[in-house]
Amino acid sequence: MTNLIGNAAIGAVWEWILGLLLAAELVVIGLLVSKRLMAKKVKSGDTPSQEKSFSSISARSFITVVALLSVIILLSGVLSYFIPQGSFSRDDDGAIIPGSYVGGEVRGIAFWRVITAPVRVFFAEDALTIVMISIFLLVMSGVFNVMEKTGGVSVFIRKIVGKCGKRKMLVICVSTLVFMAFGSFFGMFEELVTLLPIMVVFMLSLGYDTMVGLGVCMMAACFGFSAAITNPFSVGLASGFAGIGVADGAWLRVVLFVCVYAIVIGFLFLHIRRITKDPTKSLSYDVDREKLEHLELSVTEETPRDKRLFRIYAVFFGVQMVILVVIAAVRAISGYAIPILAVGFLAGGVISGLLADKPKKVFAWLGKGMLSMLPAVLLIGMASSVKLILTESNILDTVMNFVIGRLSGIHSKFAIVLLLYALILFLQIFIGSASAKIFLLLPILLPISQALGISPTLVILTYCIADGFTDMILPTNPVLLIGLSMVNVSYGKWVRWTWWLQLLMLVFTVAVLLLASAIGY
Repeated sequence: MTNLIGNAAIGAVWEWILGLLLAAELVVIGLLVSKRLMAKKVKSGDTPSQEKSFSSISARSFITVVALLSVIILLSGVLSYFIPQGSFSRDDDGAIIPGSYVGGEVRGIAFWRVITAPVRVFFAEDALTIVMISIFLLVMSGVFNVMEKTGGVSVFIRKIVGKCGKRKMLVICVSTLVFMAFGSFFGMFEELVTLLPIMVVFMLSLGYDTMVGLGVCMMAACFGFSAAITNPFSVGLASGFAGIGVADGAWLRVVLFVCVYAIVIGFLFLHIRRITKDPTKSLSYDVDREKLEHLELSVTEETPRDKRLFRIYAVFFGVQMVILVVIAAVRAISGYAIPILAVGFLAGGVISGLLADKPKKVFAWLGKGMLSMLPAVLLIGMASSVKLILTESNILDTVMNFVIGRLSGIHSKFAIVLLLYALILFLQIFIGSASAKIFLLLPILLPISQALGISPTLVILTYCIADGFTDMILPTNPVLLIGLSMVNVSYGKWVRWTWWLQLLMLVFTVAVLLLASAIGY
């Protein structure tokens, strides 16, 4: 028996070594092919800057994120060789049935499953969601490229900047509040990424940088989602499981929202003051110079064509805002937000482009914009494959059972809340969906927490805080990768810009949970 186990272990090691060599060979071949294609473009007279679309991901950013995600994927596979398999029984809604955990033995996942996960994830349980997110990204990239090439971006931004005058700081405060409110009240995050490119150009036109655009739009929406007041996908769903009203305990969530808003505004103002004194200190300085070269944002005399373009794209964005409001207001269609927005954006973008220029050019620009974002689809597949690997390894339930088993032996309320916080943060790395984690966790955590003296409102607050803020730092979050790809900012630069904010939010949120525990919230 010992010999059989030893032979199996040796076989598994050799399988992983050969798989790693194969993966390295494929990466090298990919890089060589990319280099050859770029050389052909330059030789034919097309410089890289001429080929770039409005939204494109640089080769350096792509390689950095691929390397990081590859390490995470491999580590996910390695975990299966140390953590025993196990599973809970689940009801028809996918919720865990308390007391149903059945443990197993340690059985490492085959390497071929790990290395093929980024492809297999497009045919797995979450395939439809991943495909829709990928199509959504390609559509946005294509439409904004059409806008840029027709001159619509420049005309639209020049008009708005002219209306704003010198009230730039007020614009930052109001814009951030609007995006945070959409996240906090309506649970909108992914949907608001549609406005990211135009917000980035808007911030550039005000004299700021791409990082400010990311902060005002994507970061604000994400932090608002986590500082939830009535977010239907976290507070609403969790309150339903707990059998309480959405308004129960809302006062502390409102205080949390106001504090988070103040922190985000303070973070942005500090950055703005720094880059105003010395623009070269901006992490996106070189990228911003390239963008400004392609955009004619200088004040010029308005032509009849400019007026026509502004009317066309004002209607386009007006329709998109109506769609966003309808999705937020009508709960029944909120689950179909991504496909609705993708169809609306594609139809509106194409119609607007055809009204602004010749059909042949419009469809060519649309195609080039989509092609420029194809590498990001691979990143989405890689980010989503981590969950697939852990699910196939059957070790997620083992980790949850371990943490849940430790809860009953703890007598400090704050320690129990911190353990819940840590468990949700761990799952957040692999499962980005707020509603999915609620179905997974709350049916079993709520009864245990209440038996230990933890109120449902505190459990929900802990869940909301742990669920969202780290979405702006975890490379396994597809929305973060989409946003950074669309504005050509590398993941490394984003981490350098936001790491201390994430640390501040961690300390602040733990303090909020300590306060909530102390006052019997």
